[in-house]
Amino acid sequence: MRAGRYPASMQDGDFELRRWKRVEYDQAIEAGIFQPGDRVELIAGHLIVAEPQGGAHFAAIRAVEEALRAAFGPGWEVRGQGPIALDEESEPEPDVAVVPGSFRDYRREHPSRPVLIVEVSESSLRLDRRHKAGLYARAGIADYWIVNLLERVLEVYRDPRSDTQAPLGWRYTTVERLTVDASIAPLAAAGAQIRVADLMP
Repeated sequence: MRAGRYPASMQDGDFELRRWKRVEYDQAIEAGIFQPGDRVELIAGHLIVAEPQGGAHFAAIRAVEEALRAAFGPGWEVRGQGPIALDEESEPEPDVAVVPGSFRDYRREHPSRPVLIVEVSESSLRLDRRHKAGLYARAGIADYWIVNLLERVLEVYRDPRSDTQAPLGWRYTTVERLTVDASIAPLAAAGAQIRVADLMP
């Protein structure tokens, strides 16, 4: 995902940018303001426009979904690019999220507490490392992964902690970079082993 760039004058504070609440965002969707296929996310009160997906990005999402379904098994829903009701001003649509239960459990409202979130990154790497990491850490997501397609590594973010110097006031204190010959177990499926190579297209 990529955030839209504001002009320098707006970044310097010459304009007041309106922050959205999640309830307002959901109402706008229900009213048809955003059309099906519009790739927009609500991140910390701001609407973020996503970049178009390339072939490698889409293939990596499918690879992650397959690997996580095998690792978690029954009783878990592996959601591809589905909304997450993270807090009052955030409704991101991570590339992949793992939540308890099945898709039928979320017919009336989006899940709010994934046990694992995965973003697939190419040009969005800075956004995913800083702003989305801060957002997910603030929400208490214990296990956050970035499939870094540029360097062909898996970045694993764990142990969220408050930090006034970090984006959104939170960060992950443990960050590990795993190469394609390594394996990893999700925190919520500690008995499983996933090869990093299986997460790559």
